[in-house]
Parts: sequence; C-alpha cells; structure tokens
Amino acid sequence: MQPRYILAVTGASGMLYAMHLLRGLSSAGRVHVVLSDAARQVLQAESDWDESVFTDAAEAVYRPDQMGAPPASGSWQHSGMIVCPCSMATLGSLATGAGDSLIHRAADVCLKEGRRLVLVPRETPLNQIHLANMLTVSRAGAVIMPACPGLYSRPEAVEDMARHFAGRVLDQLGLDWFWGERWGEEKE
Repeated sequence: MQPRYILAVTGASGMLYAMHLLRGLSSAGRVHVVLSDAARQVLQAESDWDESVFTDAAEAVYRPDQMGAPPASGSWQHSGMIVCPCSMATLGSLATGAGDSLIHRAADVCLKEGRRLVLVPRETPLNQIHLANMLTVSRAGAVIMPACPGLYSRPEAVEDMARHFAGRVLDQLGLDWFWGERWGEEKE
C-alpha cells in the first residue's frame, strides 16, 4: 500500500510552496488535503489557480469543519503531516491545544501519536507570542521550518526558490526530492 500524507493549507501567504509540496507528496504516495476557508481566499489572491489543483492531485480534500474525517483519528495511519503555509492563528491553536478545526485536530493527533508534523510558518516579523508558540510546538515534537528559501542553488526565478524550499520540507518526511541542488552536490 502506498504511504499516505496530510497536507494542510491555511490562510497565510505562500500557496506556491503548497503547490510544490502537493506535487512532491503525490509523487511519493496518497495525499489527503485539508484546505482552510482562508486558504481558498489566499489561493485566489496569489494565483490563477482554483481549488481543482488540490482536488485533481489529492486522494481526498477536506473542509476544516469535517471533524469526523479520517485525519482526525489517531487510528488512521499516515506517514506525516505538513502545514504549509501555517498561519499564526493555526500555530497558536496548536500551541494551546485549543483547536477547533480539522487542521488543528489532525496536527494535534500527530503530536499525541508521535508522528511527523512539519509546520511552515510564513510571517514576518515575528513577535514574542509567535516565537513562544513555535517553541511550545517544537517541544511537543513538531518541526518548525519557516519559509526561508536558500539561495546557494542560484535560483533564477521565484519558482526555483519555492521548489527548492519545498524539497527541503519533503526531506523532513524522509522523501527524496530532485528539485534544484543540494549543498555540495552537482545538478543532475
């Protein structure tokens, strides 16, 4: 059976990252997407895409109010979850355990079950509350990967930077990626 992954997309800026992650995850297994209402709005603001880019590539796409969906249960097996972009509201909910959406519940399940959870916050500057929340969820087991693309691969376009950063996020789930180049390695 192919591995399953969860990609949660919240209303922070950074849909280009989410799209590259969706492509990488779907090439590695089956993807279940949780798309917040705010993410749908940001998708329209940042791109010419619509929700079909997710529904066409994912095994399932959920609304945040679908609290009975499989990712809400600890007995539903998967190989990791990425929240990208991760809004500060989502981060705060995870840090306090006061989640009220499927995104929050699925991420909380990852933490309680000891599964891989990668959060990609896309906000700047960060205030003390943001930083404290990041430390809290990191201590609980999440990986915090702010959207900070590297430049050592000499990207020629924003697309190159987003693809390279998405590859680094996929590394956190143990997935091999082939976009750009790794430090000290030649391009293929």
